[in-house]
Amino acid sequence: MVWEIAKIEIDPSNSEAFENALREAVPLFRRAPGCRAMQVRHSLKHPHRYFLVVDWDTVDDHLVGFRNSPDFARWRELVGGFFARPPEVEHAARLDLG
Repeated sequence: MVWEIAKIEIDPSNSEAFENALREAVPLFRRAPGCRAMQVRHSLKHPHRYFLVVDWDTVDDHLVGFRNSPDFARWRELVGGFFARPPEVEHAARLDLG
């Protein structure tokens, strides 16, 4: 399993509208093949910053499956206009530290 971690920055005066768009977008992720869970965190220190964290079975579930789907296009329609800059996206795997 891998995490997609996206740092999203918006104009903080649009927080309420952005969060409403996020609520509408949740099912788009949750029904995607390979998506195990999805959550969004709001930075306490930087009110313009959000972190989208998606648990995918594989990186390809995200980059190939979801990114090439109509649901990804809808996600960008819902939230893309709020982005102050393109999101910074990384993939991370859990370390087994015993």
